[in-house]
Amino acid sequence: MKRTGLIILLTTLVIVFFSVQAQPADVIFSGEYYAAGMYLERTSLVKDTAADGPSTAFYFQRLRLNTTFIVHPGLFLITRADIMERSWGASRAMPGTSTDMASSGTVAENENIAWDLAYIQYISPIGIFRAGYQDDGAWGTVFGDSTVPLGKVQYIGAVGPVQCIAYFGKFKEGDVTAKAPYTGPLGPNTDRDIDMYTLAVNYPGKQVQAGLLFKHFRSALPRSPAYGEFLQNFTVGIPYVKAQMGPVALQAELMYGFGKYQKWDDHITAHDDVDLQNFAGWIDATADFGIAYIGGSVAYIAGDDKGTANRKEGGVLTGGTDWNPCLIMFNFDRYYWAGTLAGHDGTMNPNATDNPYLATNNAGMTNAYFFSLRAGIRPIDKLDIMASVSYARADKTPNGEWVDRDYGYEVDATANYKITNNLSYMLGAGYWFVGDYYLGSTSVNRSVADNFMVINKLTLTF
Repeated sequence: MKRTGLIILLTTLVIVFFSVQAQPADVIFSGEYYAAGMYLERTSLVKDTAADGPSTAFYFQRLRLNTTFIVHPGLFLITRADIMERSWGASRAMPGTSTDMASSGTVAENENIAWDLAYIQYISPIGIFRAGYQDDGAWGTVFGDSTVPLGKVQYIGAVGPVQCIAYFGKFKEGDVTAKAPYTGPLGPNTDRDIDMYTLAVNYPGKQVQAGLLFKHFRSALPRSPAYGEFLQNFTVGIPYVKAQMGPVALQAELMYGFGKYQKWDDHITAHDDVDLQNFAGWIDATADFGIAYIGGSVAYIAGDDKGTANRKEGGVLTGGTDWNPCLIMFNFDRYYWAGTLAGHDGTMNPNATDNPYLATNNAGMTNAYFFSLRAGIRPIDKLDIMASVSYARADKTPNGEWVDRDYGYEVDATANYKITNNLSYMLGAGYWFVGDYYLGSTSVNRSVADNFMVINKLTLTF
C-alpha cells in the first residue's frame, strides 16, 4: 500500500507540474558585428636603430550580442556578450587572469565569448533601479568617456525635467573570499577594496542639455605593506553642456579631480600626504549646412609637475577610450589592436596612467594640449566624406628632461558609406608627422619616423 500510495502521489505531482501554464519571458536581441582591416606603416616611432618597428597588416572582428529578457512589464534581465573578438588567423592568447581593459572577461575569453553585462532593471513608480554588472564611464559628452563594465547598484529618478542619479560601484574586491582566502606572507586580505560612489543631476533638454556628476573613489588597496600603506580618497567633478543654436552644435565638458591621492597611515612618517589637483577640459563646435559641415575641437589634459612632490596634477584623468579624435594618435582601435607606439626613452602617448590602483584604462589621451579642425561633405545621403588636421603638444615633460613637447601633426581622411539601414562601410587613411617629443632626453644621434595608417571597416547593426 505504501508503495502504491507513493506511486499515486508522484503521478499526481507530475500531472500538476506539467499542467501548470508556463510564463515565458519575451526576449529581445540586438547587437553589432564588425570586420575590419588595418595597415600600419610602423609599430615603433624610433628610426635608424635596431629597435625600429616593422609594419603590420591584419584583419580583426567582433560580435557584440545584447539580450533583454522581459520578465514582466517593467522588470527586465539584461545581458551582453562579446564573441570572437580576435584577429583573423592570429595566435590565440594564453588562458589567464589578465582582464581585457574594456570587458568583464579576460583577453582569452573575449577571443571566444566573454559575458560583460548581466543586471536586473526594475522600472518602479518612484524611479528605475538597476543591480548587477552594467556599463559605466560614459557621461555628458564623449570626451573623457571610457565605457567599461562595472558591478554596481544604481537608482535613476526624476524631479520634473531633471534626472537624478545615484549609484555605488565596485572596482575591486579586496576582502577575504572563498576564491581569495590568503595572499601570502603579508597575510589575508582585509579592506583592500576599490569602491566608487556617484551622484549626478542631468537636464536632457532639446536645445540645451547640461549636467553635473561627482564620482568619489576610495581605494584601500595600497594600504597593504606591499604598496606602501596609504589610502586614496578623492573625487572627480564633471560638468558638461550641449547646445544647439541654429546650424551650430556646441559641446563642452570639464573634469577636475581633487582630494587625497596619497593619505599615508599615521605610523608612516617618511612621506608627506599628496593632494590630487588634476584638470581636463574640452570644447567642440560643429556647423552643419546639410550637404557640408565644418568643425573644430580644443582639448587639454594636465600633466604632472614632478617638481611638486605634495601635489598630483596629472596622470589620473584621461581623454577616455570612447573619444577618438584621430586615426593614429589617441585612437583606441589602433591602440587595442596594434599596440602602443613608443619612441626613445619609452616616450608614448597615450601614456599609462600614473595611478596603478584605479587604472581602468591606459589608452585615453594624457598630458596634452590638443587642437583639431575638420570639414566634411555629403554628396549623397548615404555618403559622408570628412578630412581633419590635428596638432598635439605635451603639457609637461619628466623634470623638464625631454628635448621637445611636440607630439606632432596628423592629417586624416575618412569616408563612410551607408549600404543599407543596418550595414555601413568605412575607409580611412591617416598620416602622422611625428614630433620631437618622441626623441626623449636627447636629440644627439637620434631620429623619429612619421607614421601612416589605412583602415577599412564593415559594420552591421541589428
